Amino acid sequence: MKKSRFSEVQIVGILKEHEAGLATNEVCRRHGISPATFYNWKSKFGGLEVSDVAKIKALEDENSRLKRIVADQVLNIDVLKMVNSGKF
Repeated sequence: MKKSRFSEVQIVGILKEHEAGLATNEVCRRHGISPATFYNWKSKFGGLEVSDVAKIKALEDENSRLKRIVADQVLNIDVLKMVNSGKF
């Protein structure tokens, strides 16, 4: 996945500019983004504060770490089952 030029904090700031009353086209032109990108960001980050975005990022990191742990455990279980059945 392509990394965004903007961090989550910057995206929330751009959305706050729009909420403050700037027109969508003006915000998009000022930051060099397309209206489609703006509305995608709005659907993902709309109504969030910077602290909320940081919490979401921390939870996503923890979730990916836990998924890796579960995948490792599944592999270990499969190997133990194979050894136990004598098919190695």
